[in-house]
Amino acid sequence: MTGFLTLLRKELLRFWKVLTQTVAAPVLTALLYLLIFSHVLEAHVQVYPGVGYTAFLMPGLIMMSVLQNAFANASSSLIQSKITGNIVFVLLPPLSHLEFFLAYLIAAMVRGLVVGVGVLLVGLLFTSVEMRHPGWILAFALASSAVFGCIGIIAGIWSDKFDHLAGVQNFVIMPLTFLSGVFYSIHSLPPFWQAVSHVNPVFYMIDGFRYGFFGQGDVDPWLGLVVVTPCVLLLALATLWLLRSGYKLRH
Repeated sequence: MTGFLTLLRKELLRFWKVLTQTVAAPVLTALLYLLIFSHVLEAHVQVYPGVGYTAFLMPGLIMMSVLQNAFANASSSLIQSKITGNIVFVLLPPLSHLEFFLAYLIAAMVRGLVVGVGVLLVGLLFTSVEMRHPGWILAFALASSAVFGCIGIIAGIWSDKFDHLAGVQNFVIMPLTFLSGVFYSIHSLPPFWQAVSHVNPVFYMIDGFRYGFFGQGDVDPWLGLVVVTPCVLLLALATLWLLRSGYKLRH
């Protein structure tokens, strides 16, 4: 386990050494969303009975931050290592593809969860939220960060330059997160867009996570778990297959 623990420590220190960029900046971005949307809509929108709009918005912003930062950590680490050439120092040691995968995945999940906790703590300065079902909060936070950690590893392996990675982030990650009910309930959408939302797995991640806070959601949290769990398993298997084959890593 020495090689795995060393690589994990390296990946954790990589974002921990620059907390201003990797943690503080995403927390500030989420805070700006919270301040702007809550100021404009707090007095006009109530999605769930007895839940103010600012409180409703909090879980969505937390989960969005977790997902985006879990993706960013794994993908940026791999693309930087590939471009600078130091990926060879990770590939040369006798590390199995499973150890490689787990080190990058756990580091991505840790960064996502640290940012999520930061958004929660800052958000509590502006509104109070309940945590009626902590088990659901933890389950969806872990499963969802794992999904986007896997996507980040896959994107980092596939990308040859930062433009490719930016394309994935702008045309895949951003639409999936912004069209998933972060800022609204899908019941407020026309029927067509409600149907589109039900195809988006990120909707189930955010809705299940929000259910953990309020005990209310747009769908049953068990349905969300049924959707998210296979995503974790399939993406993990796909990532392991790419690592084992050496695709775009061992030329």
